[in-house]
Amino acid sequence: MNWRDHITVDPEICHGRACITGTRVLVTTVLDNLAAGLDYQAIAESYPSVTPDAVRAAMCYAAELAKERVLSFSG
Repeated sequence: MNWRDHITVDPEICHGRACITGTRVLVTTVLDNLAAGLDYQAIAESYPSVTPDAVRAAMCYAAELAKERVLSFSG
């Protein structure tokens, strides 16, 4: 899965924090929900604009950040 297909960073949206593309749902919100024990379906029900694939993309994004290297958001 390419997380870049589901996650956007735009200085005009949510002060440039990573969001699920097409929404104002922060990636950190999705990750916080996962950490609290919610599954893909529960998150999708709480945030109807967030698909299960977007939830998986948030996890992939977090995994990339955990590798402690600089990420490029350009295409």
